Amino acid sequence: MRILTIESTCDETAAAIVTDSFEVLASVVASQEELHQEFRGVVPEIAARAHVQTILPVIDETLKRAGLTLSELDAIAVANEPGLAGSLLVGVVAAKALCVAHNIPLVAVNHLQAHIFACRLAAQKDVFPCVGLIASGGHSNLYCCQSPLEFEPLGGTIDDAAGEAFDKVAAMLNLSYPGGPAISKAAENGDPLAFAFPRPLLKDTNNLDFSFSGLKTAVRYQVAGQGQIDFSELNLSNQTVADVAASFQAAVVDCLVGKSLLALKRTGLGVLCVGGGVAANHLLRERLEQSCTEAGAELHIAPLALCPDNAVMGAIAIERLQRGLTEDLSLDIIPGLRRIGGVT
Repeated sequence: MRILTIESTCDETAAAIVTDSFEVLASVVASQEELHQEFRGVVPEIAARAHVQTILPVIDETLKRAGLTLSELDAIAVANEPGLAGSLLVGVVAAKALCVAHNIPLVAVNHLQAHIFACRLAAQKDVFPCVGLIASGGHSNLYCCQSPLEFEPLGGTIDDAAGEAFDKVAAMLNLSYPGGPAISKAAENGDPLAFAFPRPLLKDTNNLDFSFSGLKTAVRYQVAGQGQIDFSELNLSNQTVADVAASFQAAVVDCLVGKSLLALKRTGLGVLCVGGGVAANHLLRERLEQSCTEAGAELHIAPLALCPDNAVMGAIAIERLQRGLTEDLSLDIIPGLRRIGGVT
């Protein structure tokens, strides 16, 4: 069985072809980083227009690399939730059109479930049940994952996502976009103890939620004080930038690791799976490895290539196909920053 998977939930246009044995025959990702660089964040309308321009060329290139034609596919899968409305529409409309034209089954993919499934792909074995941590530009959520398709929300951010906070702090420090890699690079020369930034909700053991807005504000006050300011006019030394980056990064990592360990304890599960763009952060990966080893928990982190949005993780569609879960042309998008289970 060969499946074309399509991903267009945010600012990457991606397609892949995978088999029912999870072999990746081809994978293509078209990034929009340069388009959003000057805005220091994703602009939804720009993202949607770029998807329109690249979706078919990306699919064509994927088929070419796999040496296949559309008529040789057994199904087409597309991420229809959650994400930016305009971006989602491009992928879903393209998938529907191709399915109708070639009489191919249509499969829906939940983007968040797919991020955790990337851990299963890398492990090459069943990793469920597990606690799932998704940390990205739009999401910072914890789940009890009974199976690839059964997720129960445990907690999530009550304001900003971790990746968004990285982007905003990078902008304050006049670092490049996306902010995650820029902060991580700057932090290499910094002192993580230089500034005592807050760890919101970390000591609250009654819930598994995150909060990064206050941390972001604390960084702002540290580097610029209160009131309106043009951050490009700040004259921060290279060492100050490095120290702020290191201290901020340490605070975010403490929160993500601490709540993940609490989730393991509260659920009684012994496996933690981590996905999303922020999962590529080297300090986070190191701290998770250390903490899970000390706790006697099994850790699976998506490989670096599968942390950002990609279509390979859409291989979760195979799980749906095996359960007979296909869609008709009424399939709609479910945009927004939603937690699985309908909790916003």
